[in-house]
Order: sequence, then structure tokens, then C-alpha cells
Amino acid sequence: MNGRALLAWNLRRIRVSKGLSQEKLAADAGVDRAYFAKLEREAANAGVDVLDKLARALSVELSEFFVRPPEGAAPPTTLPGGGRKRVSFLMMRR
Repeated sequence: MNGRALLAWNLRRIRVSKGLSQEKLAADAGVDRAYFAKLEREAANAGVDVLDKLARALSVELSEFFVRPPEGAAPPTTLPGGGRKRVSFLMMRR
């Protein structure tokens, strides 16, 4: 597992174990939600400053992002119900 995949794995594992949505964690850490989602999808690299912010928001040590999962471990799950309810513009006008 490369560094980007390891980070993505552990971000999701820790976030889900604490019951936090991507949106909530990103807001708590002061990081753009779309950027955070890219980190979890291995589509972006994170700098040390961003990792520090995420570690503080999750109340974990920075090293937690680089813990290797046990051989054959199942990928971290997502939170139940994922996604937020979308409200159309027409519904808002009522």
C-alpha cells in the first residue's frame, strides 16, 4: 500500500469510527470538504499543515494516519445513510 492509499484508508477508518461525516470533519479542521473527499479517494496529496489540522480535529496523533492495516483487513466502511438531503430550489420557494 503506497503512502496516499495508506493515508486515505486511515482517514476514513478514524473518521467513521468517530461517527463524523466528511463535511463535519472538514469544517472542524478548517479544510475544504471537496479537498478532504479527494484525500479519502486518493485523488489529492496532503501537506503536513493539513495533516496537522486533521489530526487535531480528530484528536489523534499524526502517526495514526500511517498505521498499516492488518493483512487482509476489509476496507473501512462509510457512515450509514451517507449524503445529505438535497432540497430543490422550487421546494425552497414554498
